[in-house]
Amino acid sequence: MNSNNAIFLLLLSVVLLPLYASAAARVGGWSPITDVKDPHVVEIGEFAVSEYDKQSKSELKFVTVVRGETQVVAGTNYRLTVTANDGGKSKNYEALVWEKPWLKSMNLTSFKPASNGRFL
Repeated sequence: MNSNNAIFLLLLSVVLLPLYASAAARVGGWSPITDVKDPHVVEIGEFAVSEYDKQSKSELKFVTVVRGETQVVAGTNYRLTVTANDGGKSKNYEALVWEKPWLKSMNLTSFKPASNGRFL
């Protein structure tokens, strides 16, 4: 290997290694949702409240998504703080929804009152 090739490979690794490390850190990790008004994020929030109502025989009414994070798994986990009306009072809830878009499938994994507006 001549010195030009060695220098090229060294420079290439210096450029690509941080990109690879950054991508590797995101796989399986939680990433913030920057646009909670995105129609798909709102759909996930509406699904979470609706599914919770079905499972618990509650009558919560979806209001909005306050904040959220996503996690890439075999599909995507959405960890959302949603606001819902409960008997005329607005309350925040933490919802975890697992979506497999290629199957057009969503599952409500967890739904509970939010604690101090923070994810647990």
